[in-house]
Amino acid sequence: MIQLRSRTGTSTLDSFFAISRRGSSVGREVRGGVTTFVAMCYIVLLNPLILGASADVTGARLGTAEVTTATALAAGVTTVLMGLFGRAPLALAAGLGINGVVAFQLAPEMTWAQAFGLVVLEGVCIVALAVSGVRERILAAIPAALKTAITVGIGLYLALVGLVSAGFVTRTPDSANSTVPVRMGVDGHLAGWPVAVFCIGLLLMIVLVTRGTPGAVLIGIGTATVLAIAVDALWHPGGWGLVEPKVPGNVVATPDFGLLGHVDLFGGFASAGPVTASVFLFTLVLSGFFDAMGTITSVSEEAGLVRDGRVEGMGRILLVDGFGALAGGLTGAAPNTVFLESAAGVGEGARTGLASVVTGGLFTLTLFLTPLAAIVPAQAAAPALVVIGGLMVGQARRIPWQDVDVAIPVFLVAAVIPFTYSITNGIGAGLVAYVLIKVAKGRSREVGWLLGGLAAVFAVYFASGALR
Repeated sequence: MIQLRSRTGTSTLDSFFAISRRGSSVGREVRGGVTTFVAMCYIVLLNPLILGASADVTGARLGTAEVTTATALAAGVTTVLMGLFGRAPLALAAGLGINGVVAFQLAPEMTWAQAFGLVVLEGVCIVALAVSGVRERILAAIPAALKTAITVGIGLYLALVGLVSAGFVTRTPDSANSTVPVRMGVDGHLAGWPVAVFCIGLLLMIVLVTRGTPGAVLIGIGTATVLAIAVDALWHPGGWGLVEPKVPGNVVATPDFGLLGHVDLFGGFASAGPVTASVFLFTLVLSGFFDAMGTITSVSEEAGLVRDGRVEGMGRILLVDGFGALAGGLTGAAPNTVFLESAAGVGEGARTGLASVVTGGLFTLTLFLTPLAAIVPAQAAAPALVVIGGLMVGQARRIPWQDVDVAIPVFLVAAVIPFTYSITNGIGAGLVAYVLIKVAKGRSREVGWLLGGLAAVFAVYFASGALR
């Protein structure tokens, strides 16, 4: 086999990705790329369920096939770009938590096209922030504890969404005799095969994750889906929700690009109102901004790509991350961001962008397997939300709970997000409380104009109903 070589005698592939310099090999990069794909490809099944669980302001819902295609397309393109331009072992896909913002916060206030328009604007904002250097200034302005609290709150939010979508938790009917807003099961008890499938899938996933099994989430979803198919074929219990676990006639199908370019950039400001839409956009930028920064730093440290406290090629990586959000809006997949599961590939030896090219290529292949997503019921996929949410909540250990000035705002962020089903509300409550505490204690100089301005935006947001 002919191998292309540079003037120095090293292969062109090795030279381009700096494989030898980073102490890796082509074999390790390929293995790492495959491992990352296996660890995170559950998003192709999960994202359609999250986006499909909500209707927009007109009552329209997104189809499973078109969202599955959009998810695979955006993940494939952005991850390959990360490999070729960012040259880092970091894979991107529709971000969990931020896709919940699109589904449950944006869509009910505007059309899907307008919601994806805000996602595109988010990507433009993040790219601009990365190019201008403002991103680092904003990162420095918001206290670290509040950033961590956002992750914790989103984790609790994801877990609650998973429990509700599986039917493990249900809303208590409005009644003068009831003081409890939610309950377990339909009448306070668990019953029926769909909930049983969820419980079995959840327990299996917990065991696999705690044992460190590669692809634990995917194995859990796959096993629960097979069980659901068998149960539905034998007993026809019903109660699965939007997706019934039935084997499709064909496994391979032509991708459905119905959402590609389905974007209305500024219509959301008219539908939801300029203040509400602006806060939504701010929330998208803030969530994508900090989630990516934390993930990029932690995975890069694991891969040994941090030099003198700085991530190698950080400028290029941040640009690709911003493009990921933009691509997620243009394709209809929700904002794409760097996945923490990239660490699985790093654990298998990935150190360069070649691993990301492999991962992105595998995502592209899934474009032709969209019928498989139509057989996964919420009860089979919901365990992933609960488990991943639980892992995200583990970040609470980094919060200085002994500092009351920080603990109260942190608690508000973490609690208000799931209790109100709104990431926007949680972030706003925490920022307003933090600034108020500092001002009340005569320490307003610690706040700074940037953080004070953000708190003022949220104060207007909370008062927008009364102002209207």
